[in-house]
Amino acid sequence: MQTRSSSRIVSNQSSNPTSSTNLNPKGRNHRRSKQRIENLNLDDLSSRVVMMADQRTMAQLLQAPTEGYEDAIVVPEITADNFELKHGLLTLVQNKQFFGHDKEDLHAHVRYFNKITSTLKFPNVPNTPIKLMLFPFSLEGAARIWLEKEPPRSIFTWDDLVSKFINQFFPPSKTTNLRNEITNLQQRFDESFSEACDRFKDLLRAYPHHSFSKLHQLDTFYNALSSKDQDSLNSAAGGNFLDKMPRECLAIIKSKSKVRYSRNKSIISKVSTNASTSDVSPDVAELKDMVKALLLDKKSQNQSPALVKAVEESCVTCGGAHSYRNCLATDDNNYCDNIQEFVSQTSAVN
Repeated sequence: MQTRSSSRIVSNQSSNPTSSTNLNPKGRNHRRSKQRIENLNLDDLSSRVVMMADQRTMAQLLQAPTEGYEDAIVVPEITADNFELKHGLLTLVQNKQFFGHDKEDLHAHVRYFNKITSTLKFPNVPNTPIKLMLFPFSLEGAARIWLEKEPPRSIFTWDDLVSKFINQFFPPSKTTNLRNEITNLQQRFDESFSEACDRFKDLLRAYPHHSFSKLHQLDTFYNALSSKDQDSLNSAAGGNFLDKMPRECLAIIKSKSKVRYSRNKSIISKVSTNASTSDVSPDVAELKDMVKALLLDKKSQNQSPALVKAVEESCVTCGGAHSYRNCLATDDNNYCDNIQEFVSQTSAVN
């Protein structure tokens, strides 16, 4: 009789991997796969690939590839119905394009572009896809070529686009030049206070990452002014201008900048004009005399030869270059004197 324990023993013995009747399936599969690889002819496979490539004609092989024409900017899909950009909007963007010149302000271009696109409101359409879609139309010249050379599908966000745009057209060397120009600012001789203030603001606006504090800006601008405008600020401050609080200094500068033309400029211009007139007037008078003499000399040279010949004295008796009155051949001869006088008068009339 077979018990449960004996049945377990029998089953365990049959499942023993060391039994002679048990075969290794993994080893058998490994030998079969190795045999298949040995039987595989690689030459036949390569010949099939070559034959497939040879199916194309010479014209097809020499044809330019059609890949790689994707835009650098990846515009997110817009799911809104009936969405389209109007032609007038494209014209508005193209009216103020950025060309990539050295004197162009790319920060002003980005601010202007943001201002335009911020006014666009489409239902169920985010603002970012619109900006990514419109920005290429705001570029021309070297700036447009730069964007076309960017790798396809390499720009996915607006921040990424602005970062690459600024790094391309606002290199570190330009940052250094603007920083030095701000630090070494000096008011020009013929520049009014308001004009100097506007020029200083333009430099700060062109270099928004200047990191100059308000105190540094006020100190730089004050020391860049002429002594007359510095005295004017001190007078408006009731003492030393730099002893005031920064907000008070800004208020004084703003109040003084409202006068678009400084009195200092008009006085300088007036004094310069008067001084130049008094200093140059003798030279001008001498020059006028020289011109007048040249004109008279030219006029005398252009006179007709007959008129010049008519006023020349010539003796009609002997043909000498003297008056008939001084001719020795006509001495003590009144008749000849009358004849000579008549002939002389006739010649002068003719």
